[in-house]
Amino acid sequence: MNNRTVIYPARIVRTMDPSRPVATAFAVRDGLIRAVGTVEELSVYPHAVIDERYAEAVIVPGFVEAHAHAGSGGMWDGQVYVGYFDRTDPDGNHWPGCTSTGAILERLREAESALEDPLEPLRAWGMDNIYFPESSILVRELDTVSGARPIQVNHANGHVAVVNSAVLRMAGIDASTVTKGVEKYADGTPNGELREFAAMGLVHELFGGGLLSLSPRTLRNFAQDAVNQGVTTITDLGSMGLLTEEGRATYTDTVDEDFPVRLNVFQFGMGLGTGSLPEATAQALAAVKQLGHSKLRFGNVKLMLDGSIQGFTARLLAPGYLGDQPNGIWNTTPEEFEAAFAAFHRAGLLIHVHCNGDQASDLFLDTLESVLTKYPRPDHRHTMTHSQLTTQAQYRRAAALGACANIFSNHLWYWGDQHADRILGWDRASRMNATRSALNAGVPISLHCDTPVTELSPLKTMKHAITRLTPSGRILGELERLDVEEALHAVTLGAAYMLKMDGEVGSIEAGKRADVAILDQDPYETAPEEIGTIRVLGTMLGGRHQNAKSGALASAD
Repeated sequence: MNNRTVIYPARIVRTMDPSRPVATAFAVRDGLIRAVGTVEELSVYPHAVIDERYAEAVIVPGFVEAHAHAGSGGMWDGQVYVGYFDRTDPDGNHWPGCTSTGAILERLREAESALEDPLEPLRAWGMDNIYFPESSILVRELDTVSGARPIQVNHANGHVAVVNSAVLRMAGIDASTVTKGVEKYADGTPNGELREFAAMGLVHELFGGGLLSLSPRTLRNFAQDAVNQGVTTITDLGSMGLLTEEGRATYTDTVDEDFPVRLNVFQFGMGLGTGSLPEATAQALAAVKQLGHSKLRFGNVKLMLDGSIQGFTARLLAPGYLGDQPNGIWNTTPEEFEAAFAAFHRAGLLIHVHCNGDQASDLFLDTLESVLTKYPRPDHRHTMTHSQLTTQAQYRRAAALGACANIFSNHLWYWGDQHADRILGWDRASRMNATRSALNAGVPISLHCDTPVTELSPLKTMKHAITRLTPSGRILGELERLDVEEALHAVTLGAAYMLKMDGEVGSIEAGKRADVAILDQDPYETAPEEIGTIRVLGTMLGGRHQNAKSGALASAD
């Protein structure tokens, strides 16, 4: 134990502690916050020394990202980014967005020409045909890149992929294929679009596994991306391998005392049926929960109900989609969902459930009520994640049942114009991601990015929830906007609460872990539309300094 107390003066410290929301310094000892206040107040502690490195910076609690995917750290290795919006990779490199189908095909051709093996698969990610309704990229367009090399282009939402004719041949997908989600041209031949997991699973093995592969390098890239954005606690929401020692090895071998972020890993709990498997899985995962440590946490579960709104695979209540498209796809049947939910709930585990459409929110709430009636459990904090079309009545019901909502406000920017004009219509789109309604109903909220679906950046996520601006400059639901205090709470203490970590992280107060984000500007003093441009200089994790790749802090301790 180190008896030294280090005092860090700052331009301002925003603590998110209502007992002392603002300070000008914070003190750290043995990886924990010892106190906040002024330098004079903190200097009375024994063995106190002053470190001026943050004297001109703004300090806020380390951001907590409660819905992300660690596999995003590996998507920059061997895959091609073809998304509509600019992105920055974990090494700080800028990738311009592809704002036309021509630009996407050109980038794919450049990547294809660089591959020496003529049969090596080409994978790309980030595309969405919703931006290009008159010139969508399907099998015929991908065949202009190559008709012989297997090509798969994943949509940004992760629920839709497009493949070329080589993949269709290799996977045996043709006009006779009846798997739901295999889309076809008017003549009945497959058009290359595969919607949701049953259809995408038909080509899974041709590309060596799923979109979000995991490795030590992947985890380190993921962690560096987090540091670059001021994130100190982050989830991997949906791992497939936690129930075996081999499956956990990548996490346990990589997340050591030098790992620069706290990682909370959720087991993906789909496909368990209605027999004895859900109960056996729940008991096994409850045992795994004991294997974590201060930087690595196991024992939480992700379940998935519907799909993607912009992919037209989310499940919607009436009046449905703007163009009266068919309703979306259930990724889990109601019977399988209740069996899994009940088993994990009874085992004392925390459950986050993918609910994009309001019909999915209904099923979540029906199931939660049924399970709680049979197996009461205080302070469960089960969460609707995305919660994009959750209605006023559903939020009132969620509050009564003790549920949380992790809301996907980034959609207001990335797909807001499309939701208003082509997918849902202005009225329904303006009610999306209803953060104000959730708070008014008494539902605890957080905000998330779901990287790689959208960019990992809590500051940009705050901006989207505060402004609700679309790229065309419209405000999509002005009465649902948050203020700065509420948005900052959502990406710090709010997210920590729904991970059941709010006693450790999410605010800067005595006894909590010394996890902070170091910014060059104060979000409270920045124009709302500019909050996303605030520069992150780095983080502190447990009292140790971590440099952002684009930041300018002193070397890490």
